[in-house]
Amino acid sequence: MARIFNYRGKTTDQLKALSMDELAKVMPARIRRVLNRGLDEPRRKLLLKIRKTLTTNKNKVIKTHSRDMPILPEMVGAKVAVYRGGKDSVNTAFIPVEITSEMIGHYLGEFVMTRKTVKHSAAGLGATRGSKFTSLRK
Repeated sequence: MARIFNYRGKTTDQLKALSMDELAKVMPARIRRVLNRGLDEPRRKLLLKIRKTLTTNKNKVIKTHSRDMPILPEMVGAKVAVYRGGKDSVNTAFIPVEITSEMIGHYLGEFVMTRKTVKHSAAGLGATRGSKFTSLRK
Protein backbone atom coordinates (compact mmCIF):
# COMPACT_ATOMS: atom_id res chain seq x y z
CA MET A 1 0.00 0.00 0.00
CA ALA A 2 1.48 3.34 -1.06
CA ARG A 3 1.92 5.92 1.65
CA ILE A 4 0.24 9.26 1.00
CA PHE A 5 2.45 12.27 1.68
CA ASN A 6 1.09 14.81 4.16
CA TYR A 7 2.61 18.17 4.96
CA ARG A 8 1.17 19.46 8.23
CA GLY A 9 -2.03 17.48 7.67
CA LYS A 10 -2.56 18.42 4.01
CA THR A 11 -1.88 16.36 0.90
CA THR A 12 0.11 17.71 -2.03
CA ASP A 13 -3.06 18.35 -4.07
CA GLN A 14 -4.61 20.29 -1.20
CA LEU A 15 -1.44 22.36 -0.87
CA LYS A 16 -1.43 23.13 -4.61
CA ALA A 17 -5.02 24.40 -4.35
CA LEU A 18 -4.11 26.96 -1.63
CA SER A 19 -3.46 30.60 -2.46
CA MET A 20 -0.09 32.14 -1.52
CA ASP A 21 -1.56 33.75 1.62
CA GLU A 22 -3.10 30.46 2.78
CA LEU A 23 0.10 28.59 1.93
CA ALA A 24 2.16 31.06 3.94
CA LYS A 25 0.14 30.17 7.06
CA VAL A 26 1.09 26.49 6.66
CA MET A 27 4.81 27.06 5.99
CA PRO A 28 7.57 27.49 8.62
CA ALA A 29 8.26 31.02 9.91
CA ARG A 30 11.26 31.76 7.69
CA ILE A 31 9.47 30.80 4.48
CA ARG A 32 6.28 32.52 5.70
CA ARG A 33 8.25 35.76 5.93
CA VAL A 34 9.54 35.37 2.36
CA LEU A 35 6.04 34.69 1.01
CA ASN A 36 4.39 37.53 2.96
CA ARG A 37 6.95 40.05 1.71
CA GLY A 38 6.57 38.76 -1.83
CA LEU A 39 9.11 36.94 -3.97
CA ASP A 40 11.94 39.12 -5.28
CA GLU A 41 12.73 39.26 -9.00
CA PRO A 42 15.11 36.26 -9.35
CA ARG A 43 12.79 34.00 -7.35
CA ARG A 44 9.73 35.18 -9.29
CA LYS A 45 11.48 34.52 -12.61
CA LEU A 46 12.47 31.03 -11.47
CA LEU A 47 8.91 30.26 -10.39
CA LEU A 48 7.56 31.45 -13.76
CA LYS A 49 10.11 29.27 -15.60
CA ILE A 50 9.14 26.25 -13.50
CA ARG A 51 5.43 26.84 -14.19
CA LYS A 52 6.13 27.12 -17.91
CA THR A 53 8.24 23.95 -18.10
CA LEU A 54 5.77 21.90 -16.04
CA THR A 55 3.02 22.74 -18.52
CA THR A 56 5.06 22.25 -21.70
CA ASN A 57 8.21 20.14 -21.28
CA LYS A 58 8.55 18.25 -17.99
CA ASN A 59 11.99 16.83 -18.84
CA LYS A 60 13.66 20.21 -19.27
CA VAL A 61 16.20 21.12 -16.57
CA ILE A 62 16.18 24.73 -15.35
CA LYS A 63 19.50 26.20 -14.20
CA THR A 64 19.43 28.62 -11.29
CA HIS A 65 21.71 30.45 -8.87
CA SER A 66 18.80 31.04 -6.51
CA ARG A 67 19.72 28.66 -3.68
CA ASP A 68 17.47 30.54 -1.26
CA MET A 69 14.27 29.78 -3.18
CA PRO A 70 11.75 28.01 -0.94
CA ILE A 71 10.28 24.86 -2.44
CA LEU A 72 6.57 25.40 -3.00
CA PRO A 73 3.94 22.72 -3.78
CA GLU A 74 3.54 23.88 -7.38
CA MET A 75 7.24 23.12 -8.01
CA VAL A 76 6.82 19.37 -7.34
CA GLY A 77 7.93 17.33 -10.36
CA ALA A 78 10.25 19.98 -11.79
CA LYS A 79 13.92 19.36 -12.51
CA VAL A 80 16.17 22.19 -11.35
CA ALA A 81 19.96 22.44 -11.64
CA VAL A 82 21.09 24.41 -8.58
CA TYR A 83 24.39 26.28 -8.58
CA ARG A 84 26.97 24.69 -6.29
CA GLY A 85 29.76 27.21 -6.73
CA GLY A 86 33.39 26.44 -7.15
CA LYS A 87 35.71 26.61 -10.11
CA ASP A 88 35.39 23.05 -11.36
CA SER A 89 34.19 22.28 -14.83
CA VAL A 90 30.94 23.67 -16.17
CA ASN A 91 29.12 20.37 -15.66
CA THR A 92 29.73 20.15 -11.91
CA ALA A 93 28.90 23.78 -11.09
CA PHE A 94 25.17 23.02 -11.40
CA ILE A 95 23.82 19.94 -9.62
CA PRO A 96 20.48 18.59 -10.94
CA VAL A 97 17.72 18.10 -8.37
CA GLU A 98 14.30 16.61 -9.03
CA ILE A 99 11.79 18.20 -6.67
CA THR A 100 9.58 15.76 -4.77
CA SER A 101 6.72 16.40 -2.37
CA GLU A 102 8.93 15.59 0.63
CA MET A 103 11.04 18.68 -0.17
CA ILE A 104 8.18 21.13 0.40
CA GLY A 105 9.07 23.66 3.08
CA HIS A 106 12.82 23.48 2.48
CA TYR A 107 15.17 25.59 0.33
CA LEU A 108 16.78 24.53 -2.97
CA GLY A 109 20.27 25.06 -1.54
CA GLU A 110 19.70 22.42 1.15
CA PHE A 111 19.84 19.67 -1.46
CA VAL A 112 23.12 20.73 -3.10
CA MET A 113 26.24 20.48 -0.98
CA THR A 114 28.87 23.17 -1.45
CA ARG A 115 31.70 21.75 0.64
CA LYS A 116 34.27 19.29 -0.62
CA THR A 117 35.66 16.44 1.41
CA VAL A 118 38.90 17.30 3.20
CA LYS A 119 41.91 15.34 1.96
CA HIS A 120 44.82 15.56 4.36
CA SER A 121 48.34 14.93 3.13
CA ALA A 122 51.75 16.26 4.17
CA ALA A 123 52.17 18.87 6.88
CA GLY A 124 51.64 22.38 5.58
CA LEU A 125 52.83 25.85 6.44
CA GLY A 126 53.07 26.52 10.15
CA ALA A 127 53.43 22.87 11.09
CA THR A 128 55.95 21.92 13.75
CA ARG A 129 59.39 20.60 12.80
CA GLY A 130 58.64 17.23 14.36
CA SER A 131 55.55 16.66 12.19
CA LYS A 132 57.80 16.63 9.12
CA PHE A 133 59.20 13.25 10.13
CA THR A 134 55.95 11.45 10.87
CA SER A 135 54.91 8.72 8.49
CA LEU A 136 52.13 9.45 6.04
CA ARG A 137 51.36 5.74 5.59
CA LYS A 138 49.72 3.68 8.24
